[in-house]
Amino acid sequence: MTSEAVLTGADLTLAYDGRTVVHGAGIELRAGTVVALIGPNGSGKSTLLRSLARLHTPQSGTVDLGGADAFVLRPRDFARRVTLLTQSRPTPGGVRVRDVVAYGRHPYRGRFGAGDPDGPAHVQRAMELTGVAEMADRAVDELSGGELQRVWLATCLAQDTTVVLLDEPTTFLDLRYQIETLDIVRDLADEHGVAVGVVLHDLDQAAAVADHLVLLQQGVVRATGRPAEVLTSELLTEIYGLRIDVHVDADGHVRTRPVGRHHTRKVSI
Repeated sequence: MTSEAVLTGADLTLAYDGRTVVHGAGIELRAGTVVALIGPNGSGKSTLLRSLARLHTPQSGTVDLGGADAFVLRPRDFARRVTLLTQSRPTPGGVRVRDVVAYGRHPYRGRFGAGDPDGPAHVQRAMELTGVAEMADRAVDELSGGELQRVWLATCLAQDTTVVLLDEPTTFLDLRYQIETLDIVRDLADEHGVAVGVVLHDLDQAAAVADHLVLLQQGVVRATGRPAEVLTSELLTEIYGLRIDVHVDADGHVRTRPVGRHHTRKVSI
């Protein structure tokens, strides 16, 4: 990756209740690129992402945003540059979709919600990008899990930041909206120059959407690089504890195939 580094975590050690869960990890998010964090459950992916969003203070190491220590920036200044879609958020009762998406404009508003003339246009655009515009006047507590996930994604996009962090954004979504969400991720990088960091469990989705992968195991970064460099059968088989075959298809896309005990069973016709 040769573009400008926008958000960088260096030598990050992160802990919960005195137990270290990430050990000396480094990660760089650059303008116009997508970095996907992958690895088994409990490998530290979400914790590392949360530290970049200032939601988890490191025991050691630094988080740098555009040449400044991210943890000393004013909250409003940080929120105008970095947004995070978390895995779970409380569902506000009786609040319309349009109003929830408008929460993303909070860094630009003064007291009593004033001073954001561009807000309505950003909210409408975010709803259209995520396919929730037609439900703008519905109460969010009436939505399905997949619909609500798209509303929260729209809230992040309405924030209009140069860095977007997404923690498992395809959770709860059916296949169509998984693919459309990944298309939005690519559009953010390719068309708007946004630096994107995303946690994904699906290795094929990560290979398809990301320019750069960070593979973690038990809080340690085991490999970084382009998908074809990181997604090797030997390394994945070791880290995930089962055989994973890897091949590159005719279009140059990396494909993975976990092989379970029954996957080699011959099918009788």
